[in-house]
Amino acid sequence: MNPVCPDIKGLPNVIYAKDQPEYLPLPAAKTPDGEVITCWQFSWHERIKLLFTGRLFLTLMTFNQPLQPIRMSVDPPEVP
Repeated sequence: MNPVCPDIKGLPNVIYAKDQPEYLPLPAAKTPDGEVITCWQFSWHERIKLLFTGRLFLTLMTFNQPLQPIRMSVDPPEVP
């Protein structure tokens, strides 16, 4: 699974961790109220595995800080 630019009309694109070699760069779109939207592209192998298992794992690095709210979806968000 690889992050891809979400290209959501009306929102600026940003790249997180662009200059941090220990992390992969993360393209995202950012809303004025602080939502960060990412988009992920599955390989064919991942698509088939997801189809059969129905399971997707999400790992968040909190560095022992409070967990922020998250939301996953197969549809792009509605942006005003």
